[in-house]
Amino acid sequence: MTAPTAPTVVPVALADRSYEILIGRDLLAGAGAELARRFPGARYAVITDETVAEHHLDTLIGSLTEADLGFTSIVVSPGEGSKSFETLEDIVDGVLSARLERGDLLIALGGGVIGDLVGFTAGIVRRGMRFVQMPTSLLAQVDSSVGGKTGINTRHGKNLVGLFHQPSLVLADTATLDTLDPRHLRAGYAEVVKYGLIDDAAFFHWLEANHAEIFAGGPARIGAIAASCRAKAAVVRVDEKEAGVRALLNLGHTFGHAFETACDYDPERLVHGEGVAIGMVLAHEFSARLNLASPDDAARVAAHLAAVGLPTEISDIPGGVGTVDDLMRSIFQDKKVKRGRLTFILTHGIGEAFVADDVTPDQVRAFLEDKLAA
Repeated sequence: MTAPTAPTVVPVALADRSYEILIGRDLLAGAGAELARRFPGARYAVITDETVAEHHLDTLIGSLTEADLGFTSIVVSPGEGSKSFETLEDIVDGVLSARLERGDLLIALGGGVIGDLVGFTAGIVRRGMRFVQMPTSLLAQVDSSVGGKTGINTRHGKNLVGLFHQPSLVLADTATLDTLDPRHLRAGYAEVVKYGLIDDAAFFHWLEANHAEIFAGGPARIGAIAASCRAKAAVVRVDEKEAGVRALLNLGHTFGHAFETACDYDPERLVHGEGVAIGMVLAHEFSARLNLASPDDAARVAAHLAAVGLPTEISDIPGGVGTVDDLMRSIFQDKKVKRGRLTFILTHGIGEAFVADDVTPDQVRAFLEDKLAA
């Protein structure tokens, strides 16, 4: 068993709900000792999916066993389809059958789907349990494991049922990314790029120069993950429940979620990060159409995302996304809609995103009609 490296530590300051993000290679091997030190006397339910279990569950179980911690394991099907009421019920039943108490902890070992499911479970079982995020995908390590958003999907849209429930610890073992397939590594990278596009043009320029090392697993990978986590932690600290500035973290997501819904969350056609990549390009193009930004910025964003192998056009989605009416229905289900008014994250340029609450449906519809006709 490889000894864990000394982790990079990123604090998330939320008063009595504060926690730390630990980032480094081979941290799963020392997870048991870390948990025993932080949460003495606790028992655990490890929740993961079949794919992640094949690669990483034995390592975590070995670590928990070595630390003499009591635990049970629950394994669900992989993929966005598991973010459902049915799978949620299965996990809740497993936790209760194991007789875990309110002071015990759940462990989310997996990507964004598992993190969202386990966080939601922890928030509702026994009216609130603690949980630990152990993200194994790049997307989860830089985004979904941090900030306390949890939830499941319905036929009406993505993440429409859930709650805010902060983890007690995030342990991001970057060695788990070595087993991630290239497509999902690229999809996670879209969320890394997002942080540069929101308010850090220098970070975006650094990514343009260093993306090859990030994908190869060099030191730039940990640097990019830590920078992303610091950026998200800073936003969550000032706006935990998305009443204002945290909405900026949804750059590209309004379009992206609509595309995911149109694809019935079929991972063969589209995964979350790919939808976000296309959505971020569209957000910049839409901003240029509204004379808020230069079309050159949209072209630069598209060029970088395309350079790493991400889709950048609606036409890149296999099977299409239906009609404009279909997309508009999804957009009006977006969680940022207030009193029937659309809210979009737009931009004045790379690193200059802002919340726009004066976008009209006609503007969005006309833009999408042109994009679908292209």
